[in-house]
Amino acid sequence: MRRMQNSNVLIMGMKGLGLEIAKNVILAGVKSVAIWDSGPVEISDLSAQYYLKEEDVGKRRDLCSVSQLAELNTYVPVKVLETEVKRVRDLNCEKDLKDFQVFVLTEGSLEDQMHLNEYSHAKGKAFITADTVGLFASVFCDFGEEFVTMDATGEQSVSGMISAITQEVESVVTCLEDQRHGLEDGDMVRFKEIKGMVELNTPEQLRRVKVLSPFTFSIGDTSNLSPYETGGVFEQVKQPKKFSFKKLADSLKSPEFVISDFAKMDRMLQILAAFTALAKARNSPTFVPGRPRNSEDAKHFVELVRSVIDEKTVTEMEIDESLITEFGSQLSGYLAPMCAVIGGLVAQEVLKASSGKFGPIVQHFVFDSLESLPVDLSPVESDFAPQGCRYDAQIAVFGSAFQKRVEESQGFLVGSGAIGCEMIKLYALMGVAAGNDKGLLTITDMDNIEKSNLNRQFLFRPADVGKPKSLTAAEAAFRINPNVKIEAKVDRVGAETEHIFSSEFFESLDFVTNALDNVDARRYMDQRCVFYRRPLLESGTLGTKGNTQVVIPHLTESYSSSQDPPEMTIPFCTLHNFTNTNEHTI
Repeated sequence: MRRMQNSNVLIMGMKGLGLEIAKNVILAGVKSVAIWDSGPVEISDLSAQYYLKEEDVGKRRDLCSVSQLAELNTYVPVKVLETEVKRVRDLNCEKDLKDFQVFVLTEGSLEDQMHLNEYSHAKGKAFITADTVGLFASVFCDFGEEFVTMDATGEQSVSGMISAITQEVESVVTCLEDQRHGLEDGDMVRFKEIKGMVELNTPEQLRRVKVLSPFTFSIGDTSNLSPYETGGVFEQVKQPKKFSFKKLADSLKSPEFVISDFAKMDRMLQILAAFTALAKARNSPTFVPGRPRNSEDAKHFVELVRSVIDEKTVTEMEIDESLITEFGSQLSGYLAPMCAVIGGLVAQEVLKASSGKFGPIVQHFVFDSLESLPVDLSPVESDFAPQGCRYDAQIAVFGSAFQKRVEESQGFLVGSGAIGCEMIKLYALMGVAAGNDKGLLTITDMDNIEKSNLNRQFLFRPADVGKPKSLTAAEAAFRINPNVKIEAKVDRVGAETEHIFSSEFFESLDFVTNALDNVDARRYMDQRCVFYRRPLLESGTLGTKGNTQVVIPHLTESYSSSQDPPEMTIPFCTLHNFTNTNEHTI
């Protein structure tokens, strides 16, 4: 946290993606955040940018966003970068950029990306560029040639008890009673309390691990040590890890990827080439994205991708024409859920660059969610044409018939905490339950807002402390989208409230979303959804880890069909106050 609080971050681009990154970084707590986007607000920006209103159309995006971003965290100063220039490549680096340690550029042109990256790389500063187009996304990181991560995983150091150590050139350590050691190849360990092979007990004696099985590992040569007798404990010793990043221009020719989906590895180079071609097209001030689902415009984009390969801007490859055509058909698309996913990911990279904790993305990350397209997607181009409304960027991907279904849907959100706030924001942006006649989103949460909630439940402000979460979140949703219809309740879900959330209520629903913080309530909602055959969207977070599960009746297993393995560790409060088994005393 001390390192983060010495970092000044500049975020360029204040459409949906840039705003998500800024929101997350400000909540996490850095020294300061500056934003910059001199572009005018367009009506389609409202599909993903929740701090813009219809009356902001034509005004500067950054000026329309800065005051509401500043409200998120009073400890983080937020300002607009003061400069008269309109393009990144026209910035005076030594004058405008010298005070920043981390640069984030969203939806930038290739020339702007190269210009900013050349400066950051030469100065040893961190550079991240990110982009989303429809159901596609791309992230690139360059943290300099000598970036050191003090803790690559952020996990607690593992330790375990030993039952045997062999005395040989490739010594094998066996854990006690088939306990998994949890180590990885290359980890360093130290030993203590060993009887017999006492030379290993020296604190400075670190050994590099080679994993042999979940219960055994090798520590190298012990043939010249005294024989092992009994006992002993090993402890993992975290070691700094050094990363050497290449500049964007060099990385495009020989890219290194973090794999997002092993079933889609053949798409990574294709998507990178598509985003590079798009960024290059943005070099022109007259660039206009192609018309949604227009075959001519999509074909023209395929030729743009072919040209960046021919010019050796990116590594040579055979073009997957159907995939690139799909990309070209979605150029006008811009989706709030994609901005949320990639915005969270990039914000985490900003915190890694600032703090030196957790292993960074080395160096490209590409993502697609084409499976989200409806199976009955309309083949008619006019169904995707702009309608002059806030949902145009979403209609460009899914079509107007899909948008109508979304607006007329009946949903139930259980919980208005950290995940609940994110879901409410996204549902309001997408137009869920915002139809003229039909549609209703019911949310319930029995909790009131506490001060400790404010660092992650971004719909709430200090003045809201003590108020019901669900009612306050509903008010925030109306500010994002005045058309959304929400009924907020303060009732817990359970057997005692089945007269409120009755059979008629569940049968009226199209979907249910869990944003809960306990397993019992999750299981209860799962049982109700299975009984009434309603789709359930389940998710949870723990620190930097998260999980999601989509439960579809008659298609997937339910939440209660599987069970987590028992916890390996014992809560400290149990050890301190309620020791009731032999294991608690060991």
